Formats: sequence, C-alpha cells, structure tokens
Amino acid sequence: MTQIDRQRARTYLCIDLKSFYASVECVERGLDPMTTDLVVADPDRSEKTICLAVSPSLKAKGVKNRCRVFEIPKHLDYIMAVPRMKLYVDYAAEIYGVYLDYIAAEDIHVYSIDEVFIDVTAYLKRYGYTPREMALFLMKEIEERIGVRATCGIGTNMYLAKIALDITAKHSPDFIGYLDENAYINTLWDHRPLTDFWRIGPGTARKLARIGIDTMGGIARADEDMMYKMFGVDAELLIDHAWGREPTTIADIKAYKPRSNSLTSGQVLMRDYSFEEAKLIIKEMTDALCLDMTAKGLVAKSLSIMVGYSNSYNLPYAKSGVPLTVPTNSAGVIVPAVVKAYEKVVNPNIPIRRMHVSCNNLMQETAEKQMSFFDMSEDRERDVTVQKTVNQIKEKFGKNAVFKGHDLEEAATAIQRNNQIGGHRK
Repeated sequence: MTQIDRQRARTYLCIDLKSFYASVECVERGLDPMTTDLVVADPDRSEKTICLAVSPSLKAKGVKNRCRVFEIPKHLDYIMAVPRMKLYVDYAAEIYGVYLDYIAAEDIHVYSIDEVFIDVTAYLKRYGYTPREMALFLMKEIEERIGVRATCGIGTNMYLAKIALDITAKHSPDFIGYLDENAYINTLWDHRPLTDFWRIGPGTARKLARIGIDTMGGIARADEDMMYKMFGVDAELLIDHAWGREPTTIADIKAYKPRSNSLTSGQVLMRDYSFEEAKLIIKEMTDALCLDMTAKGLVAKSLSIMVGYSNSYNLPYAKSGVPLTVPTNSAGVIVPAVVKAYEKVVNPNIPIRRMHVSCNNLMQETAEKQMSFFDMSEDRERDVTVQKTVNQIKEKFGKNAVFKGHDLEEAATAIQRNNQIGGHRK
C-alpha cells in the first residue's frame, strides 16, 4: 500500500463543542444550552466588549458569534454570563477524559479548548461502528455525561474532517458532516465565500479575487507557476487543499519537534495608553516572562517586541529584535534590554493599544550555565535566585502574593491579569 493509499484509508473525526462557553454556563444553571438565550461577556468592559460565546438559540435569532454587546438587538431578552475561564478549562478537561475512555491519547490532537481531531481508523473495527456511528456515540457520551452538545466532521484526512465540520455539519440533521476527496470536489468546489475554508483569511481571498478566483475549484484549475509566484511556498498548501489533499497525520503532529522555542506574552489594552504608560506594561509583561522561564528552567538567546498603535491611526506595528550576548532568564538583564528596544522603535507621540513580548531561542538553563560559567555575574545569579524564590511564594500563596511597586500604579495591569486566564476572568 502506498503512502497515499494509507492516508486515504484513514478516518478522522473533528469534534467541536457547540457554543462551548455559553453551553457550560447553561449547564451550570440547569438550563438547556440549545433553547436558552445567553451570551458570555464581561459587563464591566462596556457595551463594546466582544461576546466570547453566543448560545445556539440566540444565533438562530440573528445574533452573530463574537459580536459586540451593543450589536445584540435591544428587544431580545437574554442572560449575560460573566466569563469564567477556569471553569471552561475544567469542563474541557472532563470532556477530554470522555475521549480517553475510548480512544488512546496518541490518536487525539487537541486543536483548541473546544475542538479535537481523532484518528478513529483502528477503533471502528474494535467497536463495530461505522464512522458516523462512532461520531454519534462520542457526541452522545459528551452530552449525557457533561451536558454539552457537539458537532462533528468526518473525513479521510484531517483537512477534510475540518471542512466537513465547518461547512457541511451545520446543515445536517444530526450535526455530522462527511467528506472524502470526491465528495469535496463534487459538492464544495463552487462553494462561496472562500473564507469559509480553513486557513483562507480575508487577505488571501482578496489576493485571489484580483486574479478572478473565488472558489476552491478556481484554485485547483489555476496555473501552478502563477500561484507559487503569488504565494510562495504557501501555494503548495492552497493547491493541496483545493484538491482535498492533506498528508499530515496526527502521528506526524505528535512526532513534530520545533527547531526553536519561544515564550510570548501579548496584551490588548482596555484603552489607548501613552508612551510612558505602555512602557510600564511592557516591563510588567517582561517580568512575568522571566519568572515563567525561571519556573520552567529555561533561558533565552534573544528577545523581540511588537507594539501596536491606537486603532484610529491605522499604522503598522513597531517591531524590534534584541539579541542577548549570553543566554539568560535574568530580569535584571532582559527588562532593560526590552525597554531600550521599546524606546528606540516606538513613536512617543502616538497612543498605544497592543503589546507583544517574546523570549526566543529557548534552551535549558543547565546547558546555559555550562556554556557561560565564566561569564555569569553575581548580579545575574542573584536575580535568578530571587526569581526562583518569588515563584515558590506565588505557587504557595497565589500569583498576587508578591508584586513590584510599579504594579500598583494606575496604568498597571499585572495584578488584574494575575486573576485572569487568557485575558478573561477565571
């Protein structure tokens, strides 16, 4: 059997939990997630805040997912649930446990908090199920044991399973869609808009539209040389997906080892910040990254920052890369280096709304000490010792048990963010 034959012989499920955060809030209240009008949003963030989830019944009334609160029609009565991210993580872990009762971990790829890919090839014969019966069984188990409903895409590769979920499952009475390469070509080559397809964003769609392509069939029939000139190596992915092909398997994902690692902290500020206020935020974020590296026993070889200006200015990010002479996790070294880069590339006269800091090319701390034993200063060693002590205190008494004086300034966000998961309330 060839590699292509082996891939075609496989069966994947892509399971998505319907309006997950909203469904969890309904279950917690003893309400039916399919009939209850509920949104998950933080009322303290004003009516402009984005709804993290909208229940299926509200969607049926025309309320769009990820809308802003003020966009919900005023005549609708609904429950507004404050986000509880830790609760959603706990529910997701319980649901993952349901999968593990029937599927080995090596055959599951967690794509997001509410979505997984499962290679069920070896399990169909074991349980005596067809692919659709296997999907229905897992969906029923999740609903009966957790109370959350799911939708599922079935495909002969991971891409087709994802497209079956995103495009066809929603139109199926049992919320299950199925695609193989032939079904994909016959039913979705003329589907519009292109942005319904995984990994085709508005920018890619606009670029294709300029040459008269607005369907997957159009991509498949396009001149390949022209596609590579327009998209470079990404053309290979576009062309493969246009034909419904995807060589990557869950086993490939599990075996993948990145050539370099990084830790990143990003923040969208609740208002426009001045240059000096934003400098405080980037210090806080960098401090937190240094503590994180210390806890994981890692050191960085380089740093990078991205600073986004106020939306009203429509300007590109200010960016800078910062090499380090010696790999380190010392805040005494890293924070000044980040501040220096910030002061160099950021326009002090334009308000700031977004910030990202990355510690790059990470390696184990023990290896770093062997490489640079004679270069390690006492100050740097003392920084790391203090950071380890701070981590121990935070682990025992909570993230806000220890903080720096500047974290109490009016513009600071560290203390508030320590009570959040993913930028939202725990």
